[in-house]
Amino acid sequence: MIHAETITIPSRGFSHVHDVTPQVRRIARASGMAEGLVNVFMVGSTGSVTTIEFEPALVADMEEALEKLWPRDMPTRHGDTWGDDNGFSHLRASFLGPNITVPLHRGDLVLGTWQQIVAIDHDNGPRDRQIFVQVVGE
Repeated sequence: MIHAETITIPSRGFSHVHDVTPQVRRIARASGMAEGLVNVFMVGSTGSVTTIEFEPALVADMEEALEKLWPRDMPTRHGDTWGDDNGFSHLRASFLGPNITVPLHRGDLVLGTWQQIVAIDHDNGPRDRQIFVQVVGE
């Protein structure tokens, strides 16, 4: 069986980190499945999905680390070509990846005690981001 829904989150961009665990858990439970896989996919090439302990200090560390690796003011050929100055956001998103798959067991997500699913919008401005959640199982 397959069940899918889309989550929409408002974001300010620049690697803003959002905890989407409650929404993903709700979708998994709404699927009515007990065993399977839950794929969480960020639609677009400037966002990513991963897991982290979603607490303020670690979120700030993540945002700071991404800024050090790919600073928002770094010159890129992409920015030169398209004039949108968001080459850094594509690099950040590619590094972290657009999706994760989480096991579903006994009707719930298999996550560690301090592990949350986060969506990160790396683009260079505010927008609504779409996250596609698909549950496959029985």
